[in-house]
Amino acid sequence: MDPSKIDYEALLAMALEAAQNSYSPYSRYSVGAAILAEDGRIFTGCNIENAYIGSSICAERTAAVKAASEGVRNFLACAVVCPTEENCQPCGICRQFLSEFGREQMIVVRQGLADRFVTSLANLLPDPFSKAD
Repeated sequence: MDPSKIDYEALLAMALEAAQNSYSPYSRYSVGAAILAEDGRIFTGCNIENAYIGSSICAERTAAVKAASEGVRNFLACAVVCPTEENCQPCGICRQFLSEFGREQMIVVRQGLADRFVTSLANLLPDPFSKAD
């Protein structure tokens, strides 16, 4: 699919809705994600924290795990949003994790309450670990 034909606003809206389910009692930093799969399905996720921070999982990985567990292996886009004015970007672990399912996928993040930033995952993570490694 041509990246210019992706409905980024709809993906951001779904990510914002997913953020409402965030379990973030420690950071109070809610994040939602929505992944558009190559087959047109959309998978959402939110961050889930744990008292042991290493056991926490980001919204992007929650959505990606849901997609992968349904047999989806190719992602076209991932939207990431915080329900506040804060900007949020996928962390390094999420960038690496998402790269397993398509380096050319588009990443869209809401900036503030009205703007958005769109780029490819390859721009955010130019040299990920790969199967060759």
